[in-house]
Amino acid sequence: MAWLEITVNTAPGTAEEIAAVLTAGGFSDLVIEDQGEFETFLEQNKTYWDYIDEELQQQLQGLSQIKLYLEDTDTQGMARLKAITEKQGLPMTVNPMADTDWSESWKDNYPPVEVGERFVVLPCWLAEEYKGDRLPVILDPGLTFGTGAHPSTQMVMEAMASVVKPGSNCLDLGSGSGILSITALRLGAKEAVGVDIDPKAEAIARENAGYNGFAAPEFTALTGNVTTDKPLMNRLAGESWDVVLVNIVADVIIGLAPVLPAFLHSGSTLICSGILDTRLTDVTEALKKAGLTVTETFCKEDWRCVVAKRRDL
Repeated sequence: MAWLEITVNTAPGTAEEIAAVLTAGGFSDLVIEDQGEFETFLEQNKTYWDYIDEELQQQLQGLSQIKLYLEDTDTQGMARLKAITEKQGLPMTVNPMADTDWSESWKDNYPPVEVGERFVVLPCWLAEEYKGDRLPVILDPGLTFGTGAHPSTQMVMEAMASVVKPGSNCLDLGSGSGILSITALRLGAKEAVGVDIDPKAEAIARENAGYNGFAAPEFTALTGNVTTDKPLMNRLAGESWDVVLVNIVADVIIGLAPVLPAFLHSGSTLICSGILDTRLTDVTEALKKAGLTVTETFCKEDWRCVVAKRRDL
């Protein structure tokens, strides 16, 4: 099946408005590329972003357009689209696309990822094909943060290899896809609990654990914020965690720092990642203020990962 990629050029700041007109005209699956919309999104969600790809920012500089796709035989759809764009006074360009199976081609973006000396992160459709001797961490990628490709996640996994022991209990705060909880269980942990503020992440993490053969009571996925949800905090603080994992961003780690000692006993290990090099001091100072001692720091590209212990008073 052959497709056409159609680009509708819009005035800056009007992409959402034009997208609504196109949707009302029967067109869906629109891709909006607009500098203003992008910057608004970042401003509204700045708590969760420490790093913005400069190349992406440059690509969006001054850009305001909408892309959509039609089969090359859809003459009625093309006529309807032309009528809308002409009425709105908007130019559009049409480019034929190579004939391909889109339902499968997106999988090419998720090859196996070897992490450290011990792990390989595998998309679920390649799990049965893998014949290597690394510990497989199987995921359905692309649904939430944590595919194993990001340096922050890789550093945590590498640190876990020497920390998680058979029989360990692990708490994963900001669990996303569940990749770190699954890694802990692959290393022989007795139990892993993943907590995320996004309710979608709970179902995704549980599904990914299932791909690896893990379910309750080995793996538990929860939704909540331990800094504001007192029952959840009390429930988790009542357990004895050997390893606590926090792979989020610097500001969230700093916000969590005061409650983290409640999850740690004298022999526990805390691993924090998702920290840009420019925020490392902020994070380590917050951990020290909370009563923790940073014992190791790892670096990969612009990202940092720290290992900490509870100071015995």
